[in-house]
Amino acid sequence: MRRELSEFLAYLRYERNASVHTISGYRSDLGQFIDYIGEGGGSLRKVDNVQIRGFMAQLHERKLKKSSSARKLAAIRSFFQFAVKKKWIAENPARVVATPKQEKRVPSFLSEEEMAGFLEVPPSEKPLDLRDRAILELLYASGIRVSELVGIDLEDANLRERLIRVRGKGKKERLVPFGRMAGESLTAYLRVRPDLVQDRIGEKALFLNYQGRRISSRSVERIVDKYIRLTAVKRKISPHSFRHSFASHLLSRGADLRVIQELLGHESLATTQKYTHLNLGQLMDVYRKSHPRS
Repeated sequence: MRRELSEFLAYLRYERNASVHTISGYRSDLGQFIDYIGEGGGSLRKVDNVQIRGFMAQLHERKLKKSSSARKLAAIRSFFQFAVKKKWIAENPARVVATPKQEKRVPSFLSEEEMAGFLEVPPSEKPLDLRDRAILELLYASGIRVSELVGIDLEDANLRERLIRVRGKGKKERLVPFGRMAGESLTAYLRVRPDLVQDRIGEKALFLNYQGRRISSRSVERIVDKYIRLTAVKRKISPHSFRHSFASHLLSRGADLRVIQELLGHESLATTQKYTHLNLGQLMDVYRKSHPRS
């Protein structure tokens, strides 16, 4: 099955234009499944739904998170669907295997008041503090992923139009607007960015670390952790919480869910819905204002 897996990964890379992170995940998940099948002396054409259920049962016994088990099953389904397409097998044996029921988790996010207070934390005029402020403002103003933020180049930022070009999942590009406050923070940061460049004159990344190199996703996580400790917020907040907050605040102020979907770069509206946290009072208010017979 290793040869078939290599061909599947090549398909993801060259035809589906999947990201390096996505391909690495498929390689790991399917490699683990192939190792399990190999213990029983199986092969691609001999795998059936009983073996796949056995693999899922093993994951359960190891107390793997249901979300991780579901991801592995999705990878197996995709792999066997590809095998059907290539006519290596007649049917997809993973199609009849039930996906583990997911725990319903409310993603962490900040209220508008908490976010306003949080964005006032990096106060100084030091280059790194101005960079941090610009990063935090842009994350909240645009709702972009951290992976998208660290991939932004100088040429991707249009300060006059207040638009940022980002490359999302599958390397799909989209233009995302940002507001006045984020624009002011970016302008202030760009004035001192040369102080961070040092001898790396050709560095094209918008956001740099202290060595003048492109900042990493892990560094952005550390920045959020650093400033969240300086606020009154005591729960776990991650860079992705800014994305949740962005979507929730837009929705609570009446933005259309499909517009939010476009801004977030989601292919499915169902993915966007998990970012919504309207309380009953907000729902009733929207209903009374919108329904003709309310």
